[in-house]
Amino acid sequence: MSTSSISNGILQLATQYSLYTGCITFSFGIIGNVLNLLVFTQLKHFRTNRCVFYITIESISNFIYQIFNISLTVSTSIYGDVTIGGSSACSALGSSYDIQPTLGCIISNYVAVQYSTYFFYPVLTGILPITIATSFSILAYRNVRHIVRRQLPIVRRNLDKQITAMVLMRVIAFVCLLLPYITYRIYVINFPTSRSTPMAYAIGRLIQAIFTSIYIINYIISFYIFIIFSSRFRRQVKLVLVKKCWHQWKYWCYSINNQIEPENNIELCNSQVESDENM
Repeated sequence: MSTSSISNGILQLATQYSLYTGCITFSFGIIGNVLNLLVFTQLKHFRTNRCVFYITIESISNFIYQIFNISLTVSTSIYGDVTIGGSSACSALGSSYDIQPTLGCIISNYVAVQYSTYFFYPVLTGILPITIATSFSILAYRNVRHIVRRQLPIVRRNLDKQITAMVLMRVIAFVCLLLPYITYRIYVINFPTSRSTPMAYAIGRLIQAIFTSIYIINYIISFYIFIIFSSRFRRQVKLVLVKKCWHQWKYWCYSINNQIEPENNIELCNSQVESDENM
C-alpha cells in the first residue's frame, strides 16, 4: 500500500472522526444543557443563588455553541476543510490568513503569529481563564471548609456545600480539557505541517481532530460532572423530571382530553415537590 493511499485514509479517518464525535457531543451536550436549565430554573431554592445564575448562563451559551459547532462540523464534512478549501473561505477568516501552496490556509502575518503564540492562545484562551477558574476553585474549597462554621439554616448550608463542590469539580475538568488544545494550537501555528509531506500532514489533521474533540467536551460536560459527583443533584434531577415535568405533562394531557385532574391530587403533588426540594 502506497504512502499516499495511507495518508488519504488517515485524512478520511480524521474527517469521519470529527463528524461522528461532533454528532455524539452535540447529542450529549443538548441533553445535558437542557437538563441543567430545567433543574436550575424549576427548583425554587436555586433561583436566588448567584452562582447558579452563572451556571445557567453557561448552559445557555454552551447550547448555542453546540448548534454552531455541529453546523460547522457538518459543513466541513460535506464541503471540505477550510485549510484545503478555496482562497475565499480562507480570506473570510481575516486578513492575517492566507493560502500557501503547500501549507493551505494558515496565519501568514508575522505580527498575527506572534500575537497568537504569545498572547491570544497562552494568555486570553489559556492563562487568563485558567487563572480565573483556579481562583474560583480555591475560593470554593475555602468556602466548603467554612460553611460548617456559619450560622445558616440547614437547607441553605446544604445548598452552599452542593454548589461549591459542583463548581470545584467543573473547574478541574475545565483546566484539564483546555490545556491540551491550547498547547497544540500554539505548536501548530509556529510549526505548520506542509502538504508536501502527506503522511505528516494527515497525522497532524487527525491529532487536531482529537484535540479539538477533547476541547469541545468542555461545552457538554457540566451536567454530567454534576450528576456524577453530587448525589443531591441526582435526586434533584429525578425530582424535576418525575414530579415536575411528568406531572405537568399529565396535567396537559388531562386538559387535551377535556378531563380535570382532582385538585387534591394537584395540591398534594405540589406540596410534596416543595418538601422534596429541601431534601
